[in-house]
Amino acid sequence: MFRTIIVPLVAVAGFAFAVHTVMSQSAERPVGKALAEPARSPFPDSVAGSGILEASTRNIAIGTNIPGIVVEVFVEAGSRVNAGDPLFRVDDRSLRSELAIREARAEAARRQVAIAKAELAQQKQLPRKEDVPPARARVEVARAQLLDAEKILNLMQEVQDKRAIVQEELTRRENAVVTARARVLESQSSLDQLLAGAWSATLEISGAQVAQAESLVKQAEADVQATKTEIERLIVRSPVSGEVLQKNTRAGEYVQAGLLATPAMLVGNTDVLHVRVDVDENDAWRIKPGAKARVSLRGNPQIRTDETTFVRVEPFVIPKRSLTGDSTERVDTRVLQVVYSFPRSAMPAFVGQQVDVRIEAEPIGVSTPASVGSPTPAAASN
Repeated sequence: MFRTIIVPLVAVAGFAFAVHTVMSQSAERPVGKALAEPARSPFPDSVAGSGILEASTRNIAIGTNIPGIVVEVFVEAGSRVNAGDPLFRVDDRSLRSELAIREARAEAARRQVAIAKAELAQQKQLPRKEDVPPARARVEVARAQLLDAEKILNLMQEVQDKRAIVQEELTRRENAVVTARARVLESQSSLDQLLAGAWSATLEISGAQVAQAESLVKQAEADVQATKTEIERLIVRSPVSGEVLQKNTRAGEYVQAGLLATPAMLVGNTDVLHVRVDVDENDAWRIKPGAKARVSLRGNPQIRTDETTFVRVEPFVIPKRSLTGDSTERVDTRVLQVVYSFPRSAMPAFVGQQVDVRIEAEPIGVSTPASVGSPTPAAASN
């Protein structure tokens, strides 16, 4: 009795479950609403490309060519800077000590110049007017002494009786006359030398000493200026007027010189933004110079702008760098980069943000005389 009732009920329940399962799977499922509608092209024919926003000056990676410890950072991310404004400063204590030593050497060299110039000026002013009267007086004294010696000698020579004169005294008086004449010549020569002024060779030597001292001053001042330049180089300044896009260094950190994977700072002019669009090489021929473009934010195509201006086409086709992860993605794909600009006020966007770009293009099947970036027939023939 139990089996005759339970087994048919189980069979009927299983059949009903199978029917319900088949019916539920064959019924159409409602399509879920997309989180964001894809960007639509405003042009009859267009080429789609993935773009990335960058500063109009490109994103400038700021670094230093002198490594060291950062002691002061003057800006924050988002700060507005002018060209030449300081961004950060590297430790300069050793250079400042060297600067003090070199400035002292320069001051000592300047004093040597002052001494050499004073000596040269002194020699050029010879003879001093106050030195001439004493020299003339010495000449007169020598002449007077000569005259006195000659008179005494003449008196002794005029004596008739030579026995009254001692021969030694006569010889002494004769020698006194010779000595007095020599003193007259000596004093007269000294006076002539004094009146002649400084010797030309002495002036040349003094002038050469002044020139040498001035050369040492220039060398010392050049050393001072070189040290000041090195100190100035430790203050890293903004090369352009714009905005600090990224700050990757802080006071106390060691900053290395050269090209780094993560720069100390990123700076760029963001008053006008550039969008760098990657166009597949298969569609590169369809891009026309000056073509219009629409830029839409990725994830919200309603935020877009048509206020774009064609800037340039990078003539070198490069390997594609940003992969979408799609199964059909080819790692050997190469892209042509097209750059457009638009004012920052046209769309709320940030540097480094990815955007979708639609570029007005030639229809497929239409042949063009020359593709973008390719040489003209005349240039090719040359």
